[in-house]
Amino acid sequence: MGADAATGHEALRSYVRDIADYPSEGVMFRDITPLLGSSGAFTRAVDGIVAEFDDVIVDRVVGVESRGFIFGASVAYRIGAGFVPVRKPGKLPWAVVREEYELEYGTDKLEIHRDAIHQGERILIVDDVLATGGTAAATATLVETLGGVIAGLGFLLEIDGLGGRSRLGERRVRSLLHYD
Repeated sequence: MGADAATGHEALRSYVRDIADYPSEGVMFRDITPLLGSSGAFTRAVDGIVAEFDDVIVDRVVGVESRGFIFGASVAYRIGAGFVPVRKPGKLPWAVVREEYELEYGTDKLEIHRDAIHQGERILIVDDVLATGGTAAATATLVETLGGVIAGLGFLLEIDGLGGRSRLGERRVRSLLHYD
């Protein structure tokens, strides 16, 4: 029995559509829009992420642009925590802290309002997919730069073969579904 079946999340897999050769040849894209469109599957996914962290105190949930907003805000609501968006440059209207990170072919940047997290707050980072780990690691750095303590990182799905988890160190990482 696989890890997903053991944790009861395997049924969610049927709501993730595989699209071959998107956005480029050789890539298998995991489309989660069918899951988002199903009230039952979406609720199970949000509840699944919440359950993975029910033993930790969370003051704020950080959601990463853009699908991380969907899951992160829902998780924050469910656990009674505040929500903080992490965005691409130029999207936040006030003073920000920026983190540049490496992509497979170049770099990218993420920003957070500099007053979004306070010293010692326990933060749960939520996104839809953990792939190479660059976005998640950059988000963790932003949180820690502002004095937040990472309570964990939660994902709907993880592409294990890309090794993203290794970029997150000893932090608590939970993913509901795993793909090669």
